[in-house]
Amino acid sequence: MEKLRFEFVVKASDDVKTNIICVTSITDIEGHTYAIPEKLQPVKLHDKITQTQIFQKVKTTLQKRHEKRQVWISMKPEMKAIYCDEDGNKQFMGYLLEEQTKLQSSTTELSEESLVRIMENLSKVKKDSPKSFNMAKVAEKFVIDKFNSKITNVSQWMTIFEAECARLEIEEDVKKIEVLRLFIEDSCLDWHSSMLIKHSINSEWTIWKKNFCETFADKGWSPIRYAMLFKYKQGSLLEYAIKKERLLLEINKTIDKVTLIDLIATGLPNFIADKIDRNSLKETEDLFKNLRCLEHMVNKKNFDKKIGTLESKIKDKNVKLSVSPCKICERENKGVRYHPESQCWFKIKTNDKPKKDQIRSVNNSELEIELNEIDPKN
Repeated sequence: MEKLRFEFVVKASDDVKTNIICVTSITDIEGHTYAIPEKLQPVKLHDKITQTQIFQKVKTTLQKRHEKRQVWISMKPEMKAIYCDEDGNKQFMGYLLEEQTKLQSSTTELSEESLVRIMENLSKVKKDSPKSFNMAKVAEKFVIDKFNSKITNVSQWMTIFEAECARLEIEEDVKKIEVLRLFIEDSCLDWHSSMLIKHSINSEWTIWKKNFCETFADKGWSPIRYAMLFKYKQGSLLEYAIKKERLLLEINKTIDKVTLIDLIATGLPNFIADKIDRNSLKETEDLFKNLRCLEHMVNKKNFDKKIGTLESKIKDKNVKLSVSPCKICERENKGVRYHPESQCWFKIKTNDKPKKDQIRSVNNSELEIELNEIDPKN
C-alpha cells in the first residue's frame, strides 16, 4: 500500500490568540516534497487525515506554537483519490501541488548555515575586542575592605583581593597594580608610590604581591592575644559575638567551627554562657540566635545595677523618697516641697514656739502673784 509523509505544524489562527494545526507539505516515498498552499493548510480541511489514529498522536504531541512533526500515513483508496489524481500528480481539493526542488531546499539550508556562521563570527569578534577599563566602576563592584594598619592578616587580605580580581575578570598585572592603589590607606599609599619608582607599573604582579605581604605582615603576638582574650564588657551580646568572630577569622581563616564557637562563648559572662546548651551549637549562627534571646538579661542587669546604686546613695544620705508634698511647708506658705514631714525644717521651728510662749506665760503669772502679795501700804 502506498504511503505519504505529511508535515504538521502548529500555527496561529486568524484571530492570532489561538493555535491551529496545519498540513504544510506532502512527501512521497521517492523523496519528492510538495508544498500545500497556506489557505489549504488548516487540518480541519483534511478530514480524512483527522480520522486516522496517527493524527491523534500528532495532536497530543503538538502543544506549542511553531512545533512540527513529520509522519507517514498509509494511503487507502478513498484517501489516495484526495491527494493523487489518475496520472499520479499530487493534488488537494482540485489544486495541483508544486514540488519543492532540491535547489530551493539547498539554498534555504545554505542561508541558515551562513546565518549561524555570521553569528559565531560576531560573537567571536565581540569576545576578542578589548574591553574598556574604568577603575572607578571596578572599585564599586569590589567586595573587600581597604587595607590599613588595623588589618593584621595581610596574606588573607591579599587572597581575598586576588579572588575579587578573578571574579571581575581583572587578569592583567598592570590592572591589578592599578586597582590595588584604590584599596589601600595610610602608609600603604607611600609604599605603593615607592614601588612605582623602584619597579614601575609594568612589572610583574608576583613582585608586588610578595613585597606587600613581607612589608605589612604582623609577626608579633599582639593581634593574636587581642583576638583570643577579647571579652564582653557592656552593650549588645550579638555585637560582641560578631566582632570576636571577625577577629578570630582575621588571624586564622581555617579555624574549625567548634573552636571558633568555644572561643566566642568563653568571652561571655558566666551567667549568660551557662544559659546556652553547648551541644546544640553546630554553627556560629546557632550561638548568635541564642544570644539574641538573652539580650534582655544584660539589659535588666544594667537597669537593676543603676537602681541599686541610686538606692544605696539614698540610704547613705538617710533620705527617703516621698511622692506627696510636705504639708508643713504648705501650711507655712513655703511653697510645694517634697520631703518627709519628720525632717521638715519648719516643723522644728514651729514646735519651739509653744515652749517659748508657755515660758513667757508662766513668768508673767509668777510675777503677777508676787505683785499681789506685796502689801500695797508698803
